[in-house]
Amino acid sequence: MFRLARRMNHGRSQRFWFWFQRQVGARWIAALTGPITAVDGLEHVRATSRGRPLLLVANHRSLFDFYVVMSVLFTRVPGWRAINFPVRGRYFYQRVGGVVLNCLAAFWSMYPPFFHNSRSRRFDQWALTQLAWLCRERPGQLVGFHPEGTRNRDRDPYSFLPAQPGIGRLLVEARPEVVPVFIAGLGNSAREILRRRFSAGEPIRIRFGPPLDYQTFLERRPSAGLYRELAEFVMGEIRRLGEEDRKLRATTVDRWAASGSPERHP
Repeated sequence: MFRLARRMNHGRSQRFWFWFQRQVGARWIAALTGPITAVDGLEHVRATSRGRPLLLVANHRSLFDFYVVMSVLFTRVPGWRAINFPVRGRYFYQRVGGVVLNCLAAFWSMYPPFFHNSRSRRFDQWALTQLAWLCRERPGQLVGFHPEGTRNRDRDPYSFLPAQPGIGRLLVEARPEVVPVFIAGLGNSAREILRRRFSAGEPIRIRFGPPLDYQTFLERRPSAGLYRELAEFVMGEIRRLGEEDRKLRATTVDRWAASGSPERHP
């Protein structure tokens, strides 16, 4: 299955599937989530160059996080040529449901896979090298990455898991443009999203931050300690966006309470 996915992400096959990602996938996701999606900071993405790859680093709350983010970018910001999301291979490459999801919903964009076990160390090293190439060489490339490494199941939307050092190593090796993203209000139930779509329920909130300036880290000698520090720096910027969202939500609730009006989401 990996060999097939690799073939689908290079050359003519990649260009073929990208058409589906942009024209089919992005549009049906926008039709489902667009009316309840509130986006802030999109000007930060617009200001980046399409002549080099862009790495989006986001908190991880839902299986649909980057589906919705990429739909927003495809429908509102032009110039993209490819997308990829590195994923845990044990589900998306070794289970029927994951393979079907990668093919029919993501159109093979869930690549490269990481397996994170003792037998796959050499493969995971290769996958990181492949990911670094995507983040360094492809003009118009979008890559979505979760520094936490796995999905946070805490019900508090402003809680975060520790950042994993892999993101630090990726930035040192590839040196892409990096934009942080905070995502809230998005669960794992498509049925629930559909209900909110037609009942004006809680919005899905996507907040983009300014591109990260991590040049001072690149001036230091690569090491495990540097990778951890850089990972924490990246995660800190995502937390900062989360605090901005928290303050905005608190202000909105206070306004509702003062006016005595029914709760409505912005």
